[in-house]
Amino acid sequence: MKRKNIIAMLLAGGQGSRLGILTTHVAKPAIAFGGKYRIIDFTLSNCINSGIDTVGVLTQYQPLRLNNHIGIGIPWDLDKNYGGVSILPPFVKKKTGEWYSGTANAVFQNIDFINNYSPEYVLILSGDHIYKMDYEKMLNYHIKKKADATIAVFEVPIEEAHRFGIMNTDETNKIIEFDEKPKVPKNNLASMGIYIFNWKVLKEALAKTNSMYPKNDFGKHVIPFILGNGGNLFAYKFQGFWKDVGTLQAYWEANMELINLIPDFNLYEAYWKIYTKNEIQPPQYISKDACIETCIIGEGTEIEGNIYNSVIGSNVSIGKNTVIKDSIIMSNTAIGDNCKIYKSILSEESIIGNNVRMGIGEDVKSIDYPELYNSGISVVGERTCIPDNITIGKNCAVYGKLEIDDFQDKILMSGKSIIKEEVD
Repeated sequence: MKRKNIIAMLLAGGQGSRLGILTTHVAKPAIAFGGKYRIIDFTLSNCINSGIDTVGVLTQYQPLRLNNHIGIGIPWDLDKNYGGVSILPPFVKKKTGEWYSGTANAVFQNIDFINNYSPEYVLILSGDHIYKMDYEKMLNYHIKKKADATIAVFEVPIEEAHRFGIMNTDETNKIIEFDEKPKVPKNNLASMGIYIFNWKVLKEALAKTNSMYPKNDFGKHVIPFILGNGGNLFAYKFQGFWKDVGTLQAYWEANMELINLIPDFNLYEAYWKIYTKNEIQPPQYISKDACIETCIIGEGTEIEGNIYNSVIGSNVSIGKNTVIKDSIIMSNTAIGDNCKIYKSILSEESIIGNNVRMGIGEDVKSIDYPELYNSGISVVGERTCIPDNITIGKNCAVYGKLEIDDFQDKILMSGKSIIKEEVD
């Protein structure tokens, strides 16, 4: 059996419930991003750019689109005879089956997969962050420090530190204390959910913590266990761009940052490419009457209207005299004539009728889902149909094949939602 020095386990089974109706039928890592990509593309691209050619992708929630997107890993050069990318869903063991009940539990259930490569080190990754990172540099740091585990950390604003696992370190960056979402953080070194473990150390820790905790988790259980048993843990300070796009506001902001004159996150660097599955699409068509300013436009898109400061996916059609501002329009969406769409997110395969106005009126938090729709962004779920002549306010969520009768006086006021669960 050939041995791999390091393999990656990519956790991609989460629902991403804070993204609301964007994740009704798709796992968060498979959500479209930047007009062309899906969120998981960035982590997979980091792996191959870092020289890591063996990746286990642990899936669970709504995996179909994610599985189809990854396939056998061709876009990332991960279609290997030995190694490459492997999709690892929950599976039946003996007479019973068991869902993944926590991040560490998911890895524990795939110990046989890891043992198959007998690695020296295991890299644990999340599939729902936007960033570029050379994991080889982190591995070299881990080896230099003679660490049992190394945790990538990112300096966040201190007022937001309570949302993260916080690493308290000494002057050598050795971790002396780990606080999981502390009420009063001692510093702002937040865990990025990226870990390198010596496989022997991790294997032992997984076996012990999994028997102790029914929802075994790296941040809550495995890291404290290793630290509490005298493990040698170090923090690896990451200096580049990193964003958790776990909320609608963060997701919208991260997309909008791509179209800045000098973007914080650059998609065009030749030395660190972001790879993705490319659909075969015809060229763009932009009519002589169209106006486009500061946008990303996908392949196969037909534009007859006016678009400003927006991210447009592939195979999108935008009708005459339609105005789109500060919005994200995902692939295969059709928008009619004379529409006005402001600060909105339209999911894939949506159909918007003529004379539709969206994202206007008062900025009122969602009545039914105030924790989700509260930043002025209105959202259309995938494969949603909106009839002609409808007006939709701010912080609204609409989903399903809707009829005129679903809207009182053809208006959905700010902060209200219409969600029809069944979509053909």
